[in-house]
Amino acid sequence: MKTLTIILADGPYISEYAHIAFRIADAALKRYHVNIFLYLDAVHIPRLEQSPAFFADEGELFKELAERGAVIRACPRCAAARGYSANEDGSSRDYHDGIKITSLYDLPEMISGSDGVITLCR
Repeated sequence: MKTLTIILADGPYISEYAHIAFRIADAALKRYHVNIFLYLDAVHIPRLEQSPAFFADEGELFKELAERGAVIRACPRCAAARGYSANEDGSSRDYHDGIKITSLYDLPEMISGSDGVITLCR
């Protein structure tokens, strides 16, 4: 099975990038293995208990992707700088299940194992 990696650097509700990434990953999961790497402010996307007034809850959407098999990882330095901490297994009390704060080294591994890479950032 081919692999698609999506790299996000913008947080939710700042731009449409999180929702665009969700829609791409949602469609791609029908035919591809999908990796998503959250960098910079994108580490806010999987935060629990978001309640935006006029937008979809991006955290819930990304939780759905993880439940369907997408591998979603967050940069640990970016997460720590924004107040998120990881347990030993990479899970976080601040994040939805299945989304982990792991290692920046996951990014080059994801890229090198991918058939295509999409980067969404400003």
